[in-house]
Amino acid sequence: MALTRVNIFSPNYSSRGGSAVRLIVLHTAEGATTYQSLGSYFQNPASQVSSHVGIDDTPNTVGQYVDRGQKAWTAANANPVAIQAEMCAFAAWDIATWNSHQNMLKNCAAWIAEEAKAFGIPLTKLSPAEAQGTGRGICQHRDLGAWGGNHSDCGNSFPIDQVIAWAGGSTPPPTPTPTPPPGVKAPPFPYPASDYIGTARQDPHCHSGCYGGVDSTNCQTWQRQMANRGWSIGVDGCFGPQSESVCRQFQAEKGLSVDGLVGPNTWAVSWTAPVT
Repeated sequence: MALTRVNIFSPNYSSRGGSAVRLIVLHTAEGATTYQSLGSYFQNPASQVSSHVGIDDTPNTVGQYVDRGQKAWTAANANPVAIQAEMCAFAAWDIATWNSHQNMLKNCAAWIAEEAKAFGIPLTKLSPAEAQGTGRGICQHRDLGAWGGNHSDCGNSFPIDQVIAWAGGSTPPPTPTPTPPPGVKAPPFPYPASDYIGTARQDPHCHSGCYGGVDSTNCQTWQRQMANRGWSIGVDGCFGPQSESVCRQFQAEKGLSVDGLVGPNTWAVSWTAPVT
């Protein structure tokens, strides 16, 4: 059954300039929780942003903001070659939270199937290199890198393989879970076990690094390790909101207690856990 598309048209669009669509790109809205509220935001010319559709938990229904023949404004240089959807979700969600939004995921799959048929795009998940190169298929905003605005959505826990499978496509065969190279050990946690690296606060056990000194060096060591693991994070020695967000997403991915604080356990796992 075809999706019901509720028109909430945005003025924020432009011509594709003759570019052929080759990418189906998935985003998280990071704020709006319904396709209607997201549509209201996109209807404001001052926002200077849009997407083709918005997807929430309303069964078999999406909001339509920009016609598929036009260019939506949501992924920087990738916009001319992309058809794009915003899920009313957050990149920080863990897999349990995503799975509690089955209608949203199935709406996303149905939308992918319809757009793939309209543009003749294969139902195949692309790697970042393929998405940023000449590949034709499905990707997340994060896969577009700096070319697409350097965003992190839909997050590490988004079940893209399952969504593509529901869309009727094929997914790559599962790969073995990588293991750390033999002998890899974390450097010793640089503080007492009761202390942690976190955003600046009135707590003598907190080390934010934002005021320099040894704290800055230790915070930078952790940030650099997370960047080496592939996370988009500034390596500046100051544990701010971006570092906290990366920490929370990493903790959720690895089954740790999610508090956004780098204590002894999170510190160790940042070196010893497989990169997935």
